[in-house]
Amino acid sequence: MMHWEGINQRKFPRAQYKCKIKVMGKNSAPVIDTYTENIGSGGICIVLDNAFELFEDVALELFLDGEQKALTCTGTVVWVVKRHPKDKGQKVRFDIGIEFLNISQDDKKRIVKLVEKLLSSVT
Repeated sequence: MMHWEGINQRKFPRAQYKCKIKVMGKNSAPVIDTYTENIGSGGICIVLDNAFELFEDVALELFLDGEQKALTCTGTVVWVVKRHPKDKGQKVRFDIGIEFLNISQDDKKRIVKLVEKLLSSVT
């Protein structure tokens, strides 16, 4: 079983950040509109009602606040964690970690700058 402590020991720092993202997997024809949980230069975490397959390739389009140009790249699902509902009326959701692939250096720099700004405002 995967524990959150292991997930949080990553090479690239992540910051809590909620921005709109579009995700499309090879096995899911519709584009999924959702929001990020956190972001780092190496990847993101999103929460969805349905899980992607582990190691599934996805296409991403991120809309960073205050920026006109969307960030586009591909990614690979590197972990999936089932969120158990707190109340019986709630449905099961999934935390999904996606590692960025084929991301331009300019887009990576945009994320690094954003994460540094977010983390500096927390301390």
